[in-house]
Amino acid sequence: MAAQSAQSAQAVQSRDTFLLLPITIDSTTKDITNLSHDPLLSRELEALNNLHRSLKQPPITDGVPPPPVPVHPHRTAMIEKMRNTGNAAFRKQNYREAIDLYTHAIQMALTRPGWEPAPLLRDELQQLYSNRAQAHIGINNWPEGLADANCSIEFKKAGNQKAHWRKCKCLKEMGRLEEARDGLEYGLEFGTDPELSNMLKEVQDMLDRRQ
Repeated sequence: MAAQSAQSAQAVQSRDTFLLLPITIDSTTKDITNLSHDPLLSRELEALNNLHRSLKQPPITDGVPPPPVPVHPHRTAMIEKMRNTGNAAFRKQNYREAIDLYTHAIQMALTRPGWEPAPLLRDELQQLYSNRAQAHIGINNWPEGLADANCSIEFKKAGNQKAHWRKCKCLKEMGRLEEARDGLEYGLEFGTDPELSNMLKEVQDMLDRRQ
């Protein structure tokens, strides 16, 4: 018991004791040097210095992968190519083919790595969803067109008048005239647009005839 008490007292005393170690810091390299030449302390300080140097400089040894680039040019080029091909199919009134191409482009955009800029993703998706909405309108897929137009507007409200028009076109064709009127008025809050204004007048006339 006496021996255990002595060990406990020594442990408490060691925790309360401050030892000034004979070390110095280089003002230029910030390396810590052991002045006492204690081998155990020297090993600990060398490990600390190595860690500090590795954190200050990027690894240059073979086999270490480089940091990711902000935007992968190949993915961007493929998305743009599929969008342009979809536009060409739409102009030929191959609406289902256009929908498939826009869908592939959307899937590629949605799988961009997380470190790539968010504004790039938003710009790509607002355009692709709006284009796919128009392709759905071409074959009277009103619910699908409405969903895509809503997605496009969520990504970009101002300066996206085509998506506002396509949303309200689908609502009008589905007989949801009050929603179409509200959507047109909302779209016009972001700027005047002849197509939105003309459709608003048309929808309002239809509502008046209902009464």
